[in-house]
Amino acid sequence: MAPSTDKLALLGGKPIGLPTAPKFPVFTRTAINRVVKVLEGGQMVGLDNRHPAISAAEDAISSYHDSRHALAVSSGHAALHMALMGVDVGPGDEVITTPYTWGASVSCILHQSAIPVFADVDRLTGLMDPASIEACITQRTRAILVVHLYGQPANMTAICKIAKKHGLAVIEDGSQAHGARWKNKSVGNWGDVAGFSCMGGKILATGEGGYLVTGDPDIRWRACLSTQHMGRSPEPGFPPEYLPTVDSLLYTYRISTVMAVLMAEQFKKLDKELAVRRANVGHLRSCLDESQFIELPKYGKQALPSWHMLTANFRADEAGITRDTFVRALRAEGLSWGPYVPAPIPDWPRLQWRGYKGPKTMWMENLKRAKTDYSKTQIPNCRYKCDRSMEMSTNNFIRPARKDMERLASIVHKVERNVDALREMEAK
Repeated sequence: MAPSTDKLALLGGKPIGLPTAPKFPVFTRTAINRVVKVLEGGQMVGLDNRHPAISAAEDAISSYHDSRHALAVSSGHAALHMALMGVDVGPGDEVITTPYTWGASVSCILHQSAIPVFADVDRLTGLMDPASIEACITQRTRAILVVHLYGQPANMTAICKIAKKHGLAVIEDGSQAHGARWKNKSVGNWGDVAGFSCMGGKILATGEGGYLVTGDPDIRWRACLSTQHMGRSPEPGFPPEYLPTVDSLLYTYRISTVMAVLMAEQFKKLDKELAVRRANVGHLRSCLDESQFIELPKYGKQALPSWHMLTANFRADEAGITRDTFVRALRAEGLSWGPYVPAPIPDWPRLQWRGYKGPKTMWMENLKRAKTDYSKTQIPNCRYKCDRSMEMSTNNFIRPARKDMERLASIVHKVERNVDALREMEAK
């Protein structure tokens, strides 16, 4: 007998399956031809913006971000590290950030010999909760590093108000949020400085690469001084008072010319892809409105996400099964939807200087000197989110695909219809 079409694939049924995912990233023929031109032209080294590929990338960044000052760099992590340099964060300074994110949003602080301090997050979005920030502020606090996680814009109105009240710099991590907007203003344009990633899985994807944007030219040059080739110093606007400090004691955060070419070209189609992605995710979310066990964040008119990922919380108590079982059932049907952040970052072993036995890290002694004890971090909402969260990659939703969105939702509904069978499986 053929297996029932409604029996879960995890239990021997036929999977619903999904069509082949769209290729991502996609490069235009013009972009490919321009890369070939660089490869054939022998201009592989771009030490400053006199190289046409570097200048084109930085012009594209600046144009997209309302003429802010730009630097094309080697990665999103590099951009964030440079942002900290740009606002003069140094050894022993404290930077408030989120415990629920990709590690680069925290390791950049550690690499600047500063101390991460963790605010709590919203239970549904996973974004930094402005209400938890002020309790984290001390005399050593110098900046707030806010992450627009999954392409969701954080509440920049509230965060910037707190920062202004206490004289703190605001650094935005837009690595997953190109084109997201808060109150119709692009993320990256709210704070003092922002860093973005352009690695191959991001919304604006090159392969590797990133960029920094700021409204303050001095932040740009301070960031540049220790991370870019000394050939940058003859560029227009370089502060003459910095000339005596120009040397080759540098982090090598230069972007490659090939990645710079791709970056400039990818900006040309970013808004078009964002519109399609938003339509697809919007339809998918509407198809999931009746879900029994999936809780989706709700966004007001102030927030316009760019949808690097779709986040939701699994209602394990209502379902009567573990999140792991639910995720396994989805994956057996063809849908990959599972936790992105496995545990709160303050719990991670390489932040615990007491009793740490692993390979040396460059930050452990700094944390020890500061007597930083992350075991005492009060982040109940972050722990709630980590225990329930599920993330689905949506960056490749760049072609109209209403039927595919409905098929994705049908997998969730099928698993929910069969939850009794999953309870029985867990009980065995």
